[in-house]
Amino acid sequence: MNISRQEQRALHVLALGGWILHERAGGPKVTEVTCHTREGMILDGFDLATFQRLRRKRLIESRAGHPYRISRLGRLSVRAQVDNQGG
Repeated sequence: MNISRQEQRALHVLALGGWILHERAGGPKVTEVTCHTREGMILDGFDLATFQRLRRKRLIESRAGHPYRISRLGRLSVRAQVDNQGG
């Protein structure tokens, strides 16, 4: 599966305990997203297009209206990084 650099970056943040907050404008469509690290910082460059690609590939999921998190397929698809020690 081809995963872009921005998608990989977001998946790394999510794999380390991050989440994606989404907002809806009165209907079922997601209109705004922000990706947060586990420390509470916001990932720069994460936009709605990246969110849609991750969701379409089923690399992220939301359960019962909670923030989006990495799915099992996402965990299997993310590439290992030497400098990404998790702390």
